[in-house]
Amino acid sequence: MTFSLERASCRLNTAYGDFQMHGFKDLASGLEHVALCLGDVASPPPVLTRMHSECLTGDAFGSCHCDCGPQLRGALQAIAKEGRGIVLYLRQEGRGIGLLNKIRAYALQEQGADTLDANRLLGLPADARDYGVAAAMLAELGATSIRLMTNNPTKIDSLQAHGITIAERVPLQVGRNRRNGAYLDTKAHRMGHLFDVLREPSDE
Repeated sequence: MTFSLERASCRLNTAYGDFQMHGFKDLASGLEHVALCLGDVASPPPVLTRMHSECLTGDAFGSCHCDCGPQLRGALQAIAKEGRGIVLYLRQEGRGIGLLNKIRAYALQEQGADTLDANRLLGLPADARDYGVAAAMLAELGATSIRLMTNNPTKIDSLQAHGITIAERVPLQVGRNRRNGAYLDTKAHRMGHLFDVLREPSDE
């Protein structure tokens, strides 16, 4: 699939450093995404990259029910330390199901469903995200070989299918707390995410 993107750019001073911010609009879907870039991301060697899906509750409100906010901050810190890298911020709230459906899924989780079954009870896929637009954004930036910060092998497979070379997977295992342990373990045991530390399904 070919993506047609509209682009606007500016400098963004942050607590993590001075980034170049590129806004991309997918003209087919109308969704707007952001790439935060530090340093020369187009030249070799492969650039450290985080592909982060929007999570209003975790990124902005500090929710303890997921690890999204700590992952975003951890990625920015890692890139700042390295002095070069990209954060793609993708407008795919709730693993692509949207904010209202995410809130509905949270309500089902309050009743005992896990993060996977909550989506299915709503008649929705466990993960509705499409990373084709992310690959198109990376190509626009000239970053076709990357070191991807992720625990999710599906992201690796998707980017590779769209022509992006994954030179290395860099684990990003931050943000576990007493409230999100079951959520993270569900992602590991039922969705194939890669974690060094997790509980067995039988653990209380």
